[in-house]
Amino acid sequence: MQNYQSIWTIVDEKSPAFFELSDRVWETPEINYEEFRSSREHRRLLEAEGFRIELNVAGIPTAVMGEAGEGGPVIAILGEYDALPGLSQEAGVAEKRPLVSGGHGHGCGHNLLGAGSMLAAAAVKDYLAANGLKGRVRYYGCPAEEGGSSKGFMVRAGVFDDVDIAISWHPAAFSGVNNPISLACSEMNFHFSGRASHAAATPHLGRSALDAVELMNVGVNFLREHMPTSARIHYAITDTGGSAPNVVQANATVRYLVRARTLPELLSLVARVKRVAEGAAWMTETSMRQEIISGDANLIGNEPLEKCMHAQLERLGPVVFDETDKATARTFQATFTPDDIASSYARFDLKPGKDEPLCDLIVPLYAGDGSMVGSTDVGSVSWVVPTVQMRGATYAIGTPGHSWQLVAQGKLPAAHKGMAHAAKIMAATAIELVCNPALIEAAKADHKDRLDGNPFVNPIPDEVMPPIRPEPDTPDAGQ
Repeated sequence: MQNYQSIWTIVDEKSPAFFELSDRVWETPEINYEEFRSSREHRRLLEAEGFRIELNVAGIPTAVMGEAGEGGPVIAILGEYDALPGLSQEAGVAEKRPLVSGGHGHGCGHNLLGAGSMLAAAAVKDYLAANGLKGRVRYYGCPAEEGGSSKGFMVRAGVFDDVDIAISWHPAAFSGVNNPISLACSEMNFHFSGRASHAAATPHLGRSALDAVELMNVGVNFLREHMPTSARIHYAITDTGGSAPNVVQANATVRYLVRARTLPELLSLVARVKRVAEGAAWMTETSMRQEIISGDANLIGNEPLEKCMHAQLERLGPVVFDETDKATARTFQATFTPDDIASSYARFDLKPGKDEPLCDLIVPLYAGDGSMVGSTDVGSVSWVVPTVQMRGATYAIGTPGHSWQLVAQGKLPAAHKGMAHAAKIMAATAIELVCNPALIEAAKADHKDRLDGNPFVNPIPDEVMPPIRPEPDTPDAGQ
């Protein structure tokens, strides 16, 4: 049996520096492919910890990888650090109070996710060295999870080809091993082009691209009745063609996000949506161009890994929150609706019991039916590498995802405690795998059986490139 207390102690000793990393990333929120400062902060701590560094991973300037150890299996621990637009919020305040009007904010907790994953990797590094164990641990700093699908581009570039096992986590209201269900997705623009004209004098000469967008939306709304119940379709009109109603709009764009339970279902549904767009173009005598932006595969589970990680959770127990943490969480719960709180429990197939504002238990393995799930680019990794994830309790029960309330809780002591707890679980799981080669082989066999000969089809076509942006001229750039 491994010395789990030893690896947990290493995490505790290293935690302060990683709490500071998480807070610094929280303070400089950056969205898809703009995470230059956040990536740089991760690189600096990787260097301080003595990792071997690789920058510009898969040709993405804000992706970074650190490796430590020699020989043996390769265990990857995945981190993220991108924020969301429009969620700027003052820390620790239970009322909506943006720091910057229209600014960004860490509304999914990725400041904690990246720092916690690197903390786990650093602890594994030290444990391997102290015990003379063969094995390599890698921290992958992955940008642009929020609709940017960077891991899909990284998979396509082959950066996980020699990895044996991938481990990750995500901040949540409850602690437990993920029910490995997510929706495959594809995000795309539909650009319509027509002919401008005077809307009153010569409307017959115009061909309205905006009409095409509206007709497409009507067609997709009818399509919703005839698709799998687990599928989802969302849209946003990103270019209406102008603001003058007396002009027939010659150009307009609508962005669609199509989700389905499996990759084959996704590809079929995307084809149907495209046919609706083509029909809208025919009806309006406009032309249509489809532009795929990003896409994620659905998660592939792995029973040996999930049972291993759940055993670590049961061994360590839940996060220990104190009365101050709970009192603060209650102030945030006062801003939620009863449905917010009920939905938080229902997601993990739990019934609200005693009045606990923070998670004080370990969720049973495979709790929840997967009916309330989104998409993640970890799914693409799970098709090529046996992968396991956990949820780590870091915020008040009922906190809506992608909300100002979640941003506001991102620097609280409770968030730090939940982050360290998740790092202990991931680190202990990694050590168990390094010391038990049979478990790695069992995980690989399970992975092969689940794929059952189905080759991975990356939902990001080969010709689609990540939308790399130039680094802005900031005082710390290049340091």
